[in-house]
Amino acid sequence: MNISLLEPLGIDVRLLDGFAQEMAGRGHTFVWHEKKATGVEELIERSRGQEIVMIANTPYPREVIEANRQIRLIAVAFTGVDHVDLAACKERGIVVTNCGGYSDQAVAELVIGLALSQLRRIGSGDSATRRGLSGSLLMGREIGGRRVGIIGYGRIGSKTAALFSAFGAEVVAYSRTPKRVPSVTFLSLDELMATSDIISLHLPSTPETYHLIGERELSLMKEGSLFINCARGPIVDTEALACALKSKRIKAALDVFDTEPPLKEAYPLLQTPNTLLTPHIAYLTEEAMARRAAIEFENVRAFLDGRAQNVVVL
Repeated sequence: MNISLLEPLGIDVRLLDGFAQEMAGRGHTFVWHEKKATGVEELIERSRGQEIVMIANTPYPREVIEANRQIRLIAVAFTGVDHVDLAACKERGIVVTNCGGYSDQAVAELVIGLALSQLRRIGSGDSATRRGLSGSLLMGREIGGRRVGIIGYGRIGSKTAALFSAFGAEVVAYSRTPKRVPSVTFLSLDELMATSDIISLHLPSTPETYHLIGERELSLMKEGSLFINCARGPIVDTEALACALKSKRIKAALDVFDTEPPLKEAYPLLQTPNTLLTPHIAYLTEEAMARRAAIEFENVRAFLDGRAQNVVVL
């Protein structure tokens, strides 16, 4: 089969060379691209003649799928697959796999980093030091003893909860499916929003979760509480969050948005106070990239061997 990696995976080229040699030894071809495609037309061209395409977070729309009807597998080197037109894949009988679990630790650690940065005002402290000022006005707050609400108690949510617990926080959670976890109290979404000092979002982006967090939910938050999103941007109503932040009632730390960075200059959350932003990097660590590549390569091997794994569409 013809196999093509359509965008970089953030790994050493020697790993790609090794995979290419392995595939050649099995009678397949493997090519890769060192830069992301600049648009749909380039993506169509890169996919031409390929029976297996491998992507990360590059959107893979219906137009590309319709133009390349020979595709049998779309191997996604990412946990979420909402950037792939899954309906088109189902219609065409294309198998879609993902790399769930590769970034659990990385995402959970960034959540903690964002929380610490906001609570301890680390950015302001750096700025004050460089300007020759004292830190007497930079009173911070501790994680220990605070209530942390985890929205979505899957792999990443539970990992994040464990890290917050290690700091001495009281962890509560909201889950769309019933769960029983020792030391974790499960609440309704409204109660979690209203009683938590720190809220961390860990849900997938689906039609059911679209704008799950909107004006009403944000209005329930305690004054001075912190909202963190390292999951998916569309789960949150951006305009509603911007309004809540402009009121200075709450703080936020965001790694994801309803559009992929770089953000346009007029993007609402670029102008809001009490807001810490990072450009969708929660998953981006050396260790996570190595895990992701290993899972991705194994997903392709499994498909070629007739034992597809990590399947999200079959």
